[in-house]
Amino acid sequence: MSKANRLINETSPYLLQHAHNPVDWYPWGEEAFRRAREEGKPVFLSIGYSACHWCHVMERESFEDAETAAQLNAEWISIKVDREERPDIDSIYMTATQMLTGHGGWPMSVFLTPDAKPFYAGTYFPPAERHGMPSFRRVLSHLSHLYRDDREKLVEASEEIHDALVRSSDVAGARLAMNYVDLDAAAARLAANYDRANGGFGGAPKFPPSMSLDFLMRVADRNDDPALREIVVTTLRRMARGGIFDQAGGGFHRYSVDARWLAPHFEKMLYDNALLARLYVRAWQWTRDEEFRRVANETLDFVVREMTSPEGGFYSTLDADSEGVEGKFYVWSREEVMSLLGDEEGGIFCALFDVTDRGNWEGHNILNLPRDPVEVAAALGVTVERLAGVAARGRCALYGRRAERVRPGRDEKILAGWNGWMLAAFSEAAMAFDSDAHRAVARGNAEFLLGKMFSDGKLHRSYKDGRVKIGALLEDVTGVAWGLLAAFEALQERRWLDAAKALAEDLLARFQDREDAGFFDTPDDHEALITRPRDVFDNATPAGTSVAIDVLQRLAILFGDERYARAATTALESVAPIAMKHPSGFGFILGAAEFSLAKVKEIVITGPDGDDAKRALIRVAGESYLPHRVLISSDQPGLPLSEGRDPQKLAAYVCEGYACAAPTADVEELRRLLG
Repeated sequence: MSKANRLINETSPYLLQHAHNPVDWYPWGEEAFRRAREEGKPVFLSIGYSACHWCHVMERESFEDAETAAQLNAEWISIKVDREERPDIDSIYMTATQMLTGHGGWPMSVFLTPDAKPFYAGTYFPPAERHGMPSFRRVLSHLSHLYRDDREKLVEASEEIHDALVRSSDVAGARLAMNYVDLDAAAARLAANYDRANGGFGGAPKFPPSMSLDFLMRVADRNDDPALREIVVTTLRRMARGGIFDQAGGGFHRYSVDARWLAPHFEKMLYDNALLARLYVRAWQWTRDEEFRRVANETLDFVVREMTSPEGGFYSTLDADSEGVEGKFYVWSREEVMSLLGDEEGGIFCALFDVTDRGNWEGHNILNLPRDPVEVAAALGVTVERLAGVAARGRCALYGRRAERVRPGRDEKILAGWNGWMLAAFSEAAMAFDSDAHRAVARGNAEFLLGKMFSDGKLHRSYKDGRVKIGALLEDVTGVAWGLLAAFEALQERRWLDAAKALAEDLLARFQDREDAGFFDTPDDHEALITRPRDVFDNATPAGTSVAIDVLQRLAILFGDERYARAATTALESVAPIAMKHPSGFGFILGAAEFSLAKVKEIVITGPDGDDAKRALIRVAGESYLPHRVLISSDQPGLPLSEGRDPQKLAAYVCEGYACAAPTADVEELRRLLG
């Protein structure tokens, strides 16, 4: 093993993976750029993350290669960044990479001047020329030669790119106050790209469109639209039955490389599972389809088993690879399944889950359900109940056998924003399913966030090995506030609501653009980067701006604070014009726009704590599909919605559109009022 480089002092598992490379890596910081200026060398910036398959490939091929490392060390100053730890840096240089190449991805390879301005960029470079791609060492040699002999031209190019980056982060311009006609048009644009054969949108590769589906569900419910309902339900069912969902262990993989959700890219991300678990909870509330309840619970159970720290925080990712092979941990041979389950049940299981001697993926089998279980049961001559029993026993047995294999690596850094999203998922599930187990997880995570992720009164982004790093970004402040708001509804403990409000105050004080009234991704006291990033797109994760709007709208109602409503409205109107043009990139913010137009259900439930009749009323509110609601079910002095309510009298109060119904203690009447 090579002598350790400077990354050995980092906490990020991705950076630590490179700590023994022969490359003289620096973490991001002034030390690296100062040395570049002093020695007159350009900077090589490599950005990736621990679950990235091609990041591992480039490390093996290039960063562990002695000759390549010698070239980097002689001619370049090399910096390694974990994109999950530093999305602010990643956002800037991803935009530059897309400008220069027309596409992006990880590993990201960006070549900078000593003042951090990019002049060339790419993604993966092979060790030798292939498929029309230049070798990494050839790129290094060519660019270092240009920097040495034609520096003025490269610096001029870097200034032009920098100017374009500054312009790209400026979203000021026309505003739009969206109405239902606009939102229906956005839903129609999304629906036009629907894949009727397989569910989802477009062709391969297919990413789970969690935020777009949540928006379409709201529109379908508002308009009682059967076509949109079919899009949502079919897509959810196809994903749940595909290989993108881990049929043996629960939880979703990152995306499907094919159009029919069979073969995933096998990494598992906390954020995907947070957004999808919440989506399936809401889909169950909307449809009462038990398959959706099962998928939501199995996803959350996976997170508890495999992604939760002893302290209550949620880990970031599971790798796609184990033993150097992508997907090896998750695939099966028919022989292995049959030997484990026996001839009779093994045959039934294989017929249901598409397990064959030939395999359905590269000679192996990915568990999936290409046929409806009712159809399979009829073909096999067994009852649906018998089929379900075989499936449950078989999945349990395979999960046990799989536990004996070499596990994929796990990135155990804990990110504040991602934890907030997962906290929201557990909290919504606790309400929908009246689950004390989910409430316990939510309480543990909320306590972890407030107890461990703050230092000197300020929220931080990353936690590992007892250390916090990096001041919170917009994603973190809004994500944790969102999770705490959901935890307040599920747990009815005032500390979570007050903490969410404090984060909202921090949001307005340090992240708001005073001129445009939107939000920056970094606070005003953040380290100076070459531009102050502002990413308003809901891509794999919701934009911080989108979550900010949602949180502020809810807090405005709970506290009766018009400042929050104004900030949410102006931010929404600033993004609305581009969201209408590209709705697939703004699913979360379109959902927030639905909230802004809706007659929000303001629900207050009073009565003695622990009373069974009160719990029954809360259960009705929790299990109902109400994406546009705020709920108080405990004595909360100082909140406008609680004023004038006797906290000991059993009653449910429902207000909507500035009008309140008569209070009721009857479960069926409350169900009727909630609609």
